[in-house]
Amino acid sequence: MLLHGAFADSRDWLPQLDGLSDDFTVVAWDAPGCGGSFDPPEDFGLAGYADCLADFIDALGLARPHVCGLSFGGGLAIELARRHRALPRSLVLASAYAGWAGSLGREEAERRRAEFLRNADRPLEDVVREFTTTLFTDSVPHEVVDEAVDVMLGATRAAGMRAMGNAFADADLRDALSSIDVPTLLIYGDADQRSPPSPVGEALHSGIPASRLIVFEGPGHVVNLEEPERFNEEVRSFLRGVA
Repeated sequence: MLLHGAFADSRDWLPQLDGLSDDFTVVAWDAPGCGGSFDPPEDFGLAGYADCLADFIDALGLARPHVCGLSFGGGLAIELARRHRALPRSLVLASAYAGWAGSLGREEAERRRAEFLRNADRPLEDVVREFTTTLFTDSVPHEVVDEAVDVMLGATRAAGMRAMGNAFADADLRDALSSIDVPTLLIYGDADQRSPPSPVGEALHSGIPASRLIVFEGPGHVVNLEEPERFNEEVRSFLRGVA
């Protein structure tokens, strides 16, 4: 079960949908406010996303899926494990936070909230072009960035920006980490500007008992698109080892 980040939808996982489907049944959702999903209220909260995801998994008849989340999707995976503890079989948390408040502190969380709410009222193309400068390193091929921009322009709506910005600014998941009792893989890029592996990834790793931390040399925030082959192989190896 693949959970995308903000300014995205299920198409952010195309390299994983293609690369992992030979070994696994792979599903990627459009979170509320993104892609083809419904527009949530501004106060939907991370709990609202997690309960919606649990209903989605149940509707598909997926029994204890492996749950992989990127960025906002990583925090959502943690919240899912807290609210629906028996549901995930394992977690893969890529470029993840324990919520903005939990990983970055209240001041930075409020700055990012204000940025998301302000951007909801700006021309989307301007917002997306600015946002991508914080996602990718300069070495990423232009076509990869251009494809991501196309997805972001088609996936993003003002309602999603407001709901996600509020949900993640309010989220402090640090108290949920110690209760995660399923195998957990953490993947970060060492050039990540938005959720740097030190201290963000290291704090999640130290807080989650059954976790393993991998830091890729080179990539930024969207590690699954910058290093899709290595990302897929690390996930494949991890999932094969989960009972």
